[in-house]
Amino acid sequence: MSNVTPFPLQTGQGSGQGSGASVSQTGFDRLELQRIMDLYGRMVAAGHWRDYAIDMGREAAIFSAFRRAAERPEFRIEKRPSLRHRQGMWALIGEAGHVLKRGAELQGILAPVERRLLKIVGD
Repeated sequence: MSNVTPFPLQTGQGSGQGSGASVSQTGFDRLELQRIMDLYGRMVAAGHWRDYAIDMGREAAIFSAFRRAAERPEFRIEKRPSLRHRQGMWALIGEAGHVLKRGAELQGILAPVERRLLKIVGD
């Protein structure tokens, strides 16, 4: 039997898909993920973080860093391209869910966490 079935195209053909835009997934590019994982590795080496999670959905890509696996993330780094021209697509969100920093550049968003790392290592 040589019956080949192609994968269905995700072109927004059903109801609730809006204006026919293709279904896509927001993610981190290689340089963004490298920068985030570099910071994560340094925080692990300092003994502060122990686990992480990455969630990639339609509207946002989220990197969550945990002190322990069984609790809420200490920080979430969110990339929301739909906010690129408004508030900036990057956000640093604290454990309680409040936005600590928002901007257009990843480096600026990671700065408060890197300053905290310097305090941890300096102690």
